[in-house]
Amino acid sequence: MKPVLAGLDIGGTKCAVVVGTEDLHGIQILAKQSFPTPDTPEKALSEMMDALEKMLFEQKEYVLTAIGISCGGPLDSKKGLILSPPNLPNWDKIDVLTPLRNRFQVPVSVQNDANACGLAEWKWGAGKGTQNMVFLTFGTGMGAGFILDGRLYTGTNDMAGEVGHVRLEQDGPIGYGKAGSFEGYCSGGGIARLAQMMVKEWFNQGMSTAICSSMEEIAEITAKSVADAANAGDELANQVYQLVGKKLGRGLALLIDMLNPEKIIIGSIYLRQEALLKPIVMEELRKEALPFSLEVCEVVPSGLKESVGDLASLSVAKYALELEG
Repeated sequence: MKPVLAGLDIGGTKCAVVVGTEDLHGIQILAKQSFPTPDTPEKALSEMMDALEKMLFEQKEYVLTAIGISCGGPLDSKKGLILSPPNLPNWDKIDVLTPLRNRFQVPVSVQNDANACGLAEWKWGAGKGTQNMVFLTFGTGMGAGFILDGRLYTGTNDMAGEVGHVRLEQDGPIGYGKAGSFEGYCSGGGIARLAQMMVKEWFNQGMSTAICSSMEEIAEITAKSVADAANAGDELANQVYQLVGKKLGRGLALLIDMLNPEKIIIGSIYLRQEALLKPIVMEELRKEALPFSLEVCEVVPSGLKESVGDLASLSVAKYALELEG
């Protein structure tokens, strides 16, 4: 029987169950199922466990060795409790470990999604072989997963890595409930809000932009529409990304100076828009970061690319095995 890992990804709009196995090349996904998140935690856990049981029945040559859970924070990874994340308001002090342990009789672990993605990049992606690395989500929000001295660092109560809350300016687009925050500038919603602010000023000056054609369309601006316009050469869109790149560089400089990592790995928007952002980010880093720290740190896009989310929960399963060992 070949060993297999299972992962559960609990999101505000959808849940996913993944089964995968490691080989010499990394991790291979054997099966995956996703479905809209049920309206109660009990239904969600029941449906995910049923889906996992069905997958394991269909993979008869494999034996389950561990289960990992990836979920938005806050949470208590030691007690296995989900503590009312913003996108899961009904999940208040929900124990996700005990039902899975009782049903499948294997080690189970839970981590917030940024930590889970950081583990995946460290085990199988761009961070493989490092002792000190940072993973930044840079997607819907801005969160971080820290690997320090060859271990996942989660902080005193699983709140390490909430870099999106750091204020970079006194005013600016709102992210993480705070104007001018790292997430306000460097997230999908933040980029859209920043572009909306700048487009209004642009239109008031009687100028046009490829981001949108009228005031009525401003609410429809997305990070993708801004990137598309910037890549097509639109002046205002490039100004938006110039500002985003500077703020990203400023945030990275703080992390480099404080943590002295070997690598900073960035997912989602940076992965897709590296050509736009990297020159701006590196220019800002050369201005802001300590030279001795910067020269040993490489800033790279996610090595697992768009699959990092699918592999995140599987990396937590692997982590559960290591904790047991």
